[in-house]
Amino acid sequence: MIREMEQTAIRAAKEAGALIRQKCGRAARTIAKFNEYDLVTEVDKACEEIVRGYVREQFPDHQILGEEGVAPGSEASAQAVAESQDAEYLWVIDPIDGTTNFIHGFPASVVSIGIAHRGEVIIGVIYNPFMDEMFVARKGEGAYLNGERIQVSAEATLPEAVLATGFPTELAKARMLNMRGMMALTPVVRNVRALGTAAMHLAYVAAGRISGFWEMDLNAWDLSAGSLLVQEAGGRVTDTRGVEYHLGVRHIAATNGLVHDALLEVLAKADATGYEHV
Repeated sequence: MIREMEQTAIRAAKEAGALIRQKCGRAARTIAKFNEYDLVTEVDKACEEIVRGYVREQFPDHQILGEEGVAPGSEASAQAVAESQDAEYLWVIDPIDGTTNFIHGFPASVVSIGIAHRGEVIIGVIYNPFMDEMFVARKGEGAYLNGERIQVSAEATLPEAVLATGFPTELAKARMLNMRGMMALTPVVRNVRALGTAAMHLAYVAAGRISGFWEMDLNAWDLSAGSLLVQEAGGRVTDTRGVEYHLGVRHIAATNGLVHDALLEVLAKADATGYEHV
């Protein structure tokens, strides 16, 4: 059944991705969810319904946790994860990761589908429709890009590392924490990138295109598929304190493993982990 789930996720991601590519920059209506920086369009909802349709048809007894089915805000997201993470099989869906990019016609948005078995992610699928790149990971079986095995990069120190981060939609705390971490890290790393999609950042860590990624206040649908990709490509994924990844993690650090401890150390010294006690 694992292979069937994987193939279903791939087909669903491709169909949703085709709609993203077609509608990029052409959304008819944009709605602010939690605030004016947290956006959704009718295409997000249509893409999620595409994926849900595949799951309902092929695995009607499986549970679904989709971004567009959860009330906005960090508390609602955390509660939704807590209520569903012990399901026998749970599909965790981000129909468009990079909605702001999508709205502005910036071609950097992906479909992210993670499948968890009793809280452990066993399949991760991330599809970039603009580059036709399908990232797939199976627990214990490696990570792949368009069928070719991938692995994390070999940079061993922060001065060699290119990191990625984002700008959280919650301004009062999360974005300021992320900026604090950026101010601490930019002087000691080769460079920092911000593509506007956490799932793509994680896929790029897995593929060795960047050395690591960190960000505050993300959701299970942003992270589940990509976390498995990074792990199966030989990297490490934890929260910003170093606790190994699980579905409830919101403050994420994902790297090639070699620069992981150094990244966490810089964040801790800058008081930029999102936790009061490290």
